[in-house]
Amino acid sequence: MLGLISGTSMDGIDVAVAEFCLREDAPGGPVVELLPLGAIEVPYAEPLRKDLLAALPPAECSAERLCVLDTLVGQAFADAARKGVAELGCGEVDLIASLGQTIYHWVDGRTCKGTLQLGQPAWIAEATGAPVVADLRVRDVAAGGHGAPLASLLDALWLTPATTGDVAVALNIGGIANITVVGGTHAPLAYDTGPGNALLDAACRLAADSGLQYDEGGRLAANGSPHPDLLSRLLADPYYAAAPPKSTGKEHFHADHLRAALDGLPDIPIPDLLATLVELTAITVADACRSHGATRVVASGGGVRNATLMAALDRHLGAIELATSESFGIAADAKEAYLTALLGFLTWHGLPANLPTATGASGPRVLGSITPGRRPLQLPEPSSTPPRRLRVLQLADQTPMPRSARPLG
Repeated sequence: MLGLISGTSMDGIDVAVAEFCLREDAPGGPVVELLPLGAIEVPYAEPLRKDLLAALPPAECSAERLCVLDTLVGQAFADAARKGVAELGCGEVDLIASLGQTIYHWVDGRTCKGTLQLGQPAWIAEATGAPVVADLRVRDVAAGGHGAPLASLLDALWLTPATTGDVAVALNIGGIANITVVGGTHAPLAYDTGPGNALLDAACRLAADSGLQYDEGGRLAANGSPHPDLLSRLLADPYYAAAPPKSTGKEHFHADHLRAALDGLPDIPIPDLLATLVELTAITVADACRSHGATRVVASGGGVRNATLMAALDRHLGAIELATSESFGIAADAKEAYLTALLGFLTWHGLPANLPTATGASGPRVLGSITPGRRPLQLPEPSSTPPRRLRVLQLADQTPMPRSARPLG
């Protein structure tokens, strides 16, 4: 099956294809096996990317503009899905799952009241002929959760510590950074720690003479020094001290947020500004990891390609081990697309795909809505028991599939 997502950085659409198998009679309880088959990124057309960025808060966006963007994003996702099917899926997939493009995440105090993802799934179903699972966040929000981070389920199943003293933290650095804490004395929990790349990208666009959309590899930040006064102002934001569950997005950490922090300070050269924002992300992530007694941090997302950010994070984590998801079988840039595919697989089998201790929902929920493909919709018999573990396979690891297994590719 195929997973689609565009993150808060809005660079493009991540596409991943995987085979899944639910082994219900595995020792220790049901296991989902994930065999990654490949991933690609399909960039947005630049006019569409600019229009999406221009529609983000604090800008106003009319109903007409939202309709146009919803359609254009849906068509872009359809084109990306068609490309993924052709290049990675041998011309056919059984199911497609789409997390769409988040355009607004409505949080009031400690409560998420709504969330909006663009990209109508009908365009994907029409282009590929496959059924599409979409709108995967809203049911969790309706149940009192934040609809995020949904990666918490994959992380909790995947990174179960080998010993009771280990506490693994899965870290995703996209536009917003989020963590999932697995192990220790409490149930798995997850939340957004604050900005990942969001303010770094905003700073590049604010600097009129930079000509950059982002600081590739953190090269500019590597030549700068953090500005103490600016860093102090940024760290004073009350979001960081709020207790989980919590979520945030570009409706909070946007260009005006950065402008407000810069107000009254002398001009700060772009390398120093970026170095300050690198420190902000590294400090807030490391503080969150330490607060939960982390012994290991497994990072993924576009932010792992920023060598300056990763070096700062490693420095602030100190003795805590820092690795990337690639060390555990999942490409860092593709993890959230594989997550999306997993969410769709669970929905297809009638299984809950949220983690209430992470999102704050009142209980487990089957997520999303299903748009039929070219053929009449035929769902399998629902599984009775949710999986307890996720096993990531490589091609050489495949074992014969028992009769009790529930496959989907």
